[in-house]
Amino acid sequence: MAKDEKDAAAEAPKKSKKMLFIIIAAVVLLGGGGAGAYFMFFKSSAADAAPKEPEKGVIAAMENAITINLADGHYLKLGFALQETADAGTETVDLSEATDLAIDQYTGMTVAELSTEKGRQEAKEELLKKIEKAYEEEKDKKQIIMDIYFTQFVTQ
Repeated sequence: MAKDEKDAAAEAPKKSKKMLFIIIAAVVLLGGGGAGAYFMFFKSSAADAAPKEPEKGVIAAMENAITINLADGHYLKLGFALQETADAGTETVDLSEATDLAIDQYTGMTVAELSTEKGRQEAKEELLKKIEKAYEEEKDKKQIIMDIYFTQFVTQ
C-alpha cells in the first residue's frame, strides 16, 4: 500500500506539469490569434483610410511670367510651375486655368500682405487648393496637381 501511495504522489506532479504546459500553450495560441486578428482586421482598415502620398509626375512650367495688378498701384510679376502626380500621365496640363486662378487670387492684394514669408505662404497654399480642385479628375476624383513652385515672384 505504501508503494501505491508513493506512485500516486509521484504521478500527481507530472499531471499538474502537463496540465500547466497545456494551459500555457492555449494562452499563447489565443493571444497570438487575437493579435493576428487585430492586425488583420483593424490595422489594415486604418491604413487604407489614410490617404497615400501621390507620386511625383512631370512638371508643367509657364513660358512667360504674368504681371498682376496689386492694390495701391503696385504690381506682382509671377511665374510658376505645377508639379503633377504620376496619375496625370506623361503629358503636361494646360496652364490656362491655373493662370486665371492665380490672377484672381493675387489681384487686389497689398504689397504688405505679400512681403512677409507668412503672407506669401498663405496665399500660395490657398492658390494650390484652388488649383488642385480645378484640375481634379471628375469621374474618379484623382489628384492631378500636387504642388506649385514659384519661379518668379517680384513685387513693385
